Amino acid sequence: MRPSKTVAMAALSAALAIGALPGLVGSHEPSQGQPIGAALYGQVDLATTNDRQGTGIFVPDAAGLSAGALDPIDVFSEPAQGDALAPDDRAQPSLRSPQADSSWKAPRYSLSGIASFYDNGTTAMRDVPRGTVIVICGAGGCIERVVSDYGPSAAGGRLIDMYRPDFFQICGCGSWSGTTTVTVRVY
Repeated sequence: MRPSKTVAMAALSAALAIGALPGLVGSHEPSQGQPIGAALYGQVDLATTNDRQGTGIFVPDAAGLSAGALDPIDVFSEPAQGDALAPDDRAQPSLRSPQADSSWKAPRYSLSGIASFYDNGTTAMRDVPRGTVIVICGAGGCIERVVSDYGPSAAGGRLIDMYRPDFFQICGCGSWSGTTTVTVRVY
């Protein structure tokens, strides 16, 4: 006669529980790490190819020595208060100061036209691809920007749309102005 499903499930559950019980009861917390004895530490000499043939005292060859290494008998001493440091023997280069005409590299080409502003935080030009470095010059000065948007529309007659703070930085005009004449150098 066959046992019912309920009895079979109960027997199987009991067998699994008994099988898992010793593992749960016998488990322990991992033991704490023991300190490593000082005797286990030893000097490791990484010898160069020439030093691998012999045994005994390790003497590095010329490639293994470093300049300014200390010997075991060297002594440290503090300089006296009046001792001056040796002058620096390094060369002192003289750089010519940049001139106004040489501060910008030559642009690939220049465009002149009307600039306006908008508040999208981008610099938009229709005639150059995004990622192009440009220098925008107006009555108030010049700024370097990267073209990050496409525009303005060809029907509007404007050359460039700029972020509002950039516009007023190069405009040299009051806050009532909406457009200004600029020269754009494309690099």
